[in-house]
Amino acid sequence: MGLTLMAFFGAYAVLGPNGALAYGDYKRQLARRERDYQVLDQQREVLKNRVALLDPDHANPDMVDEMVRKELNVAHPDEVIVPLK
Repeated sequence: MGLTLMAFFGAYAVLGPNGALAYGDYKRQLARRERDYQVLDQQREVLKNRVALLDPDHANPDMVDEMVRKELNVAHPDEVIVPLK
């Protein structure tokens, strides 16, 4: 009975969800999450830059004009809007 119990716990330590064979899956998940975080960090930097350009004390006129036209939908029919990204 003791050997059976030891064999069960030994197999669980190797094959279980937190066992030694699950280590590779954890590494893949970690790498995927780190890539996701890098993408989110880039998006955060873009948003941080846009917020800085819209600072009420010294707003960038081009950014303000772009935001007003986008929000109010007031572009003239003969205007061409060129997206930068």
